[in-house]
Amino acid sequence: MTSVLTQDGIFVGGGGEGYSAPQEMLLKYGNRHGLIAGATGTGKTVTLQILAEAFSTAGVPVFMADVKGDLSGMAVAGSADGKLHEPFMKRAQTIGYTLDYAAFPVTFWDMFGEKGHPVRTTISEMGPLLLARLMDLTEAQEGVLNIAFRIADEEGLPLLDLEDLQAMLLFVGQQKEEISLRYGNVATATIGAIQRQLLVLENEGGANFFGEPALDLKDLMSHAPDGRGRINVMAADRLMSSPRLYSTFLLWLLSELFEELPEVGDADKPKFVFFFDEAHLLFDDAPKALVDKVEQVARLIRSKGVGIYFITQNPADVPDGILGQLGNRVQHALRAFTAKDQKDLRRAAENYRPNPRFETEDAIKEVGTGEAVTSFLQNKGVPGVVERTLVRPPMSQLGPLSASERQEIMAGSSFGAKYDVTIDRELASELLAARAAAAARDAAAAEDALTERAAQDAEKAEEAREFNKARRFEPIDFDRSSNTTRKTSKRSSASRSDSLATTFGKSLVRQLGTKAGQQLVRGILGSLFKSR
Repeated sequence: MTSVLTQDGIFVGGGGEGYSAPQEMLLKYGNRHGLIAGATGTGKTVTLQILAEAFSTAGVPVFMADVKGDLSGMAVAGSADGKLHEPFMKRAQTIGYTLDYAAFPVTFWDMFGEKGHPVRTTISEMGPLLLARLMDLTEAQEGVLNIAFRIADEEGLPLLDLEDLQAMLLFVGQQKEEISLRYGNVATATIGAIQRQLLVLENEGGANFFGEPALDLKDLMSHAPDGRGRINVMAADRLMSSPRLYSTFLLWLLSELFEELPEVGDADKPKFVFFFDEAHLLFDDAPKALVDKVEQVARLIRSKGVGIYFITQNPADVPDGILGQLGNRVQHALRAFTAKDQKDLRRAAENYRPNPRFETEDAIKEVGTGEAVTSFLQNKGVPGVVERTLVRPPMSQLGPLSASERQEIMAGSSFGAKYDVTIDRELASELLAARAAAAARDAAAAEDALTERAAQDAEKAEEAREFNKARRFEPIDFDRSSNTTRKTSKRSSASRSDSLATTFGKSLVRQLGTKAGQQLVRGILGSLFKSR
């Protein structure tokens, strides 16, 4: 009988008559990415669950988004009292698998902080590219957003939350004339459009995502005391109501992994595995430039030991440039009701190495729930021949936890003390206000000094006039000099009485470009490089 791990890899399933020999995914090729596809109700979630269990057992941490709430059951063991126990045992016997129920080390996360520990990042860390994608900005609007980030980076202004970004855009609008000379045209209407999109984002719950403490990837990549990899389950049922926010969050996480992790070369197993459910949301209406960057990240991140597995209904949802990099594939049933469905089915079948025992296209139509057409990389990275496979049953509970069970697990998590309380440090909006106030105080002090000097000059002139009268000399006409003094005073006063934002802005703009050594560096997807 076979267990969840074989000598070299992960046991996925097998079959009886008409099905394949035992199918395994080699752990050393777990970072060559993968695809789990199939129509609704064909078993994609179970396949995702058993792969996560196996990676965790092998000591590989996992991250997955729980779109339907079903994956929370991985925190508790399956039970002989469960309604699917008998079918599971029958399937295990058929494929020669020893089913031992077990719970797994699960940590719950939630952007809204309701069903898990809050997940946050800062505006600065996300960067302008992903924010532009999140808000669906035009090219011109994205350009102005880049200017705001450039100024903030050069001046060391931490953009932590949406309020900071709004304040930074307000400053850019107030100083648009000076800033446009250096960075290009900045239109008030463009800034207004971005501010409106920020308001929409805030109404959709985006404000919960930005702030501190920001998520530390080391916590996602941790291990349980027994050496198993931690399974990070992100509650995404509510998040799915804002699909662009959901996809941008996962893109940001992928970007952080790419920028922070060092190269590891060819390892015996992945360092981290990332499951991207509802993958079509990532590519729907995405500009080609963004898709190209995702393709580049997918191609390069495997050398850092990270495996990415896309879960979607149809392989056609994934662009060809990325689909070609997915070496491990589990294809559940596809239904061909329309001409387009039939075309997609043929295309899906063409992505597999043919098996002379059956037609791949027919097999994809015929496999039942919990069955799949599979192909995994073999030695030397060669794609395996397509096989019909009965997927093994899960060791953990199939289905969601109760609310009380989830709360109990969250209460016992060591991450609660670190992430459940928001940190309130000095924001960019506060720094901008402080700098403007300081500039205003300096201007007021300079104006007061000039006024006092003018008064002293007038007093001296009056004393000289009285002195000349006393000596019966013709009085000296100080009117012209007084007028000059008054005009100078007026001009000086006017130049010193600029608005707070204008005074601060001119000072700041003059300094731009002098701090190139302090400028922060951004990566492929616009997120910040950090020290490793």
